[in-house]
Amino acid sequence: MNETPEQNSENFAFILLISGVATIGGFLFGFDSGVINGTVEGLKTAFNSDSVASGFNVASMLLGCAVGAFFAGRLADSFGRRFMLIVASVLFIISAWGSGIAGSSGEFIIYRLIGGLAVGAASVMAPAYIAEVAPARYRGALATIQQVAIISGLFMAFLSNYFLADISGSALNPLWMDFETWRWMFWIELIPASIFLFALLMIPESPRFLVVKRKTEKALPILQRLYGEAAGSRKLAEIDASLAKDHHEPKFSDLLDKVTGKVRPIVWIAIGLATFQQLVGINVVFYYGAVLWQAVGFGENDALLINVVSGALSIGAVIVGLVLVDRVGRKPLLLWGSIGMSVTLALAVVAFASGTVDEQGSLSLQGNMGVLALVAANAYVVFFNFSWGPVMWVMLGEMFPNQIRGSGLAVAGLAQWGSNFLVSLTFPLLLAGAGLAFAYSLYTLGAIVSVFFVLKYVYETKGVELEDMEG
Repeated sequence: MNETPEQNSENFAFILLISGVATIGGFLFGFDSGVINGTVEGLKTAFNSDSVASGFNVASMLLGCAVGAFFAGRLADSFGRRFMLIVASVLFIISAWGSGIAGSSGEFIIYRLIGGLAVGAASVMAPAYIAEVAPARYRGALATIQQVAIISGLFMAFLSNYFLADISGSALNPLWMDFETWRWMFWIELIPASIFLFALLMIPESPRFLVVKRKTEKALPILQRLYGEAAGSRKLAEIDASLAKDHHEPKFSDLLDKVTGKVRPIVWIAIGLATFQQLVGINVVFYYGAVLWQAVGFGENDALLINVVSGALSIGAVIVGLVLVDRVGRKPLLLWGSIGMSVTLALAVVAFASGTVDEQGSLSLQGNMGVLALVAANAYVVFFNFSWGPVMWVMLGEMFPNQIRGSGLAVAGLAQWGSNFLVSLTFPLLLAGAGLAFAYSLYTLGAIVSVFFVLKYVYETKGVELEDMEG
């Protein structure tokens, strides 16, 4: 297909560069979420935690994520998308250092909450920034790079944890400078967090934010650099026309229908997307993968290595989603993912239900059931990562009209991370009480219900300009 003159004028290299910088936030989102995976046993020993306290040590970050996502969405309407990403980068640095030096469970939780603020802010601001600078025809692919970055961050955290534990013999053993290995697992994050901070200083603010703030003299040169001189001027007029007629500042009341006074349907759909992404239990694998596989009978090093394999499969799956998202659309990918997750989770339930529990409460799977659990869990991760993993974030970044994007992201981000917190906090309790089979039955139910949610409520946003999104 021949490109139009407008498409030829696009500065693709610049768009790709600044989108790539934003996705470093996704990498840190993944790394910070995944690094906890190999440190659970170290935290239990260092802080003498029981299953409830251990669950809160892991899940505490998610409370910060919920708060960070909520306030980043709102504050971004006042201070800008780039500004909030810079704040997130500083918080990542503070959290990485502090989590490693923590001397008590309370101190550790404070630093994890700070990290949560960073992850929450990056999780909503990076896709929003990318959506606001990318042309509609490949916006989905660029936004999906965010999920590639998230999974790459998880993968690198798993790989880093594996090698550090392999060097010292265990996450509990001293490593360099006589600090325990689990502390170094957190400190490794200082490297990408610092790179993120300095890279953000080199990219422009979102031009759509600048138009909303009536700073058209700053927005115009950025739009012209992105899309070309003529197309940039035309886009400026289109963005301005899409805003509220009285040009008032974005506010939460914009989420209400002006006629009925009720919350706009688009907000409920966004909350549904954000919540179902967590109700399928994906972050149980991310945060508790090592514990889960040790429960199945693998040793610590084997369990950490399985996480590395899962991370590599996830990256491959997200790349498939990247290729398909702007070709087949968002809704088909969500539907295929929901069906695939329903089947693979059900198979995992069958495998876990066949296991036996010893006197120490550890689950053991024999023969083919262990293989089935391993294959089903990894297939489940693949289905998630070419569908709900990237597409939910793509849609949240693009589905709201310009006037309500910040407020809509605030509410949807709060729902996403709140659901994430509940799932992660309850898993250790379910594991200790009802067992893996029951826990995965709940996640299977979430996946099945998500099929019907997609069919009835989700609409297609592929190729739709942000100025044409309906609220």
